[in-house]
Amino acid sequence: MYFLNINKPKGLSSFDVIRKLRKKLLIKKIGHSGTLDPLASGVLQIGVGECTKLLEYLPSDKTYVAKIKFGYTTDTYDDEGEKKFVKVPDFELRQLNAVLNSFLGKTMQIPPKYSAIKFSGKKSCDIVRKNRFVDFELNAREVEIFFINLISFNSDYTAEIFVHCAKGTYIRSLVFDIGEKLGCGAYVVDLKRIAAGSFKIEDSDLAESLNFKCINPLDVLPFCKYELNDFEYNKIINGNFIKIAHIINSDKVLLTKNNKLVSLANLSDNLIKPIKVFRG
Repeated sequence: MYFLNINKPKGLSSFDVIRKLRKKLLIKKIGHSGTLDPLASGVLQIGVGECTKLLEYLPSDKTYVAKIKFGYTTDTYDDEGEKKFVKVPDFELRQLNAVLNSFLGKTMQIPPKYSAIKFSGKKSCDIVRKNRFVDFELNAREVEIFFINLISFNSDYTAEIFVHCAKGTYIRSLVFDIGEKLGCGAYVVDLKRIAAGSFKIEDSDLAESLNFKCINPLDVLPFCKYELNDFEYNKIINGNFIKIAHIINSDKVLLTKNNKLVSLANLSDNLIKPIKVFRG
């Protein structure tokens, strides 16, 4: 069981990457955390084997670099959609920076209809692909932007921005909202995820690589570790709780035996109860 840090190329879906890895590694149990659109490239957190059960516990913040085109909108909020001219942009650099800063912190965001968000039990992207003129509205959700910065701004009214945000933030919706505030429209031309939690793009592998850097879950899961003795080990692998004498300042703990992960467990009042148990 291990994690992989895969650099997804533009043009492939996240599941296309999973299919490639299953064929290459001859392992069926492979999953990912945080879908990337086919238009987007960059870091994809991959769990192999039992690590698929731990993907939800990885740090979930994301970092992106997005290229934006102003003056137009598209129905997909990116370069793949049908472009609609709004107006010739006439804002100044200071106005752009002010608008970017207005999205810092927690805000409400409506996800794009071309997304995997469910509406009436179906993916909204499937609904609009079947009938692009269907009228429905996704509910706004709270998202959080930790940091946003302008990288470049060009005379043809394109720009690049750097965004560090919480899980669930749609950069396409963010760019659409930026265009709305500037009154001229905007869409994503290119999007690259350069980090997901502690997974950085400079450390990533391509799905076509001959050798992968296998990541030990003990190195990336953000919890304290506790080494089990033989008695505690036998209790935990059978799904029973144990009591420990010393205090661990955490609500979850990684239980190890011989420095190998045995369980992810809840910790409360010095009682440890396993959530996931790994016998391999």
